[in-house]
Amino acid sequence: MKKPLVSIVMGSESDLIVMEQAAKMLDEFGVAHELAITSAHRSPNWARRYILEAEKKGVQIFIAGAGGAAHLAGTVAAHSMRPVIGVPIDSSSLKGLDALLSTAQMPGGVPVATMAIGKAGAKNAGILAVQILGIGKKDLGRKIKEYKEKLEEEVEANARRVQRAGC
Repeated sequence: MKKPLVSIVMGSESDLIVMEQAAKMLDEFGVAHELAITSAHRSPNWARRYILEAEKKGVQIFIAGAGGAAHLAGTVAAHSMRPVIGVPIDSSSLKGLDALLSTAQMPGGVPVATMAIGKAGAKNAGILAVQILGIGKKDLGRKIKEYKEKLEEEVEANARRVQRAGC
């Protein structure tokens, strides 16, 4: 098994349904990763220990997903020098708006790249992690380029199909 380059952390097991989208993207690009559950509020000591252990294992990027007060990404950023990508989870009565604001409103000096709320945000977090890693790994850079070309081809094919249908 390869050393994980990306760690996907989430505040609770219920977040897995969203965060697995990041894992799927990392799998698609062949990026070794691991998943962990740790809470900024319910297990702060475990969160700190996990972050430090993950770095020792070679983790280069953290993707942190949490709902509600969503302090997990900030906690990771506070304890790590690695890039942190935050994914707000839509698990509260506010439909993730609270998590988005908590993740995006980090104080100066503690950056967290904040994605969209929910599954689309988790998917984009996986892609962004690959793009960051692709700066130093030519094979990943090539795969990202091919992925984006494929997206463009799909849009053009859909446009042609709709035009032929007369819509």
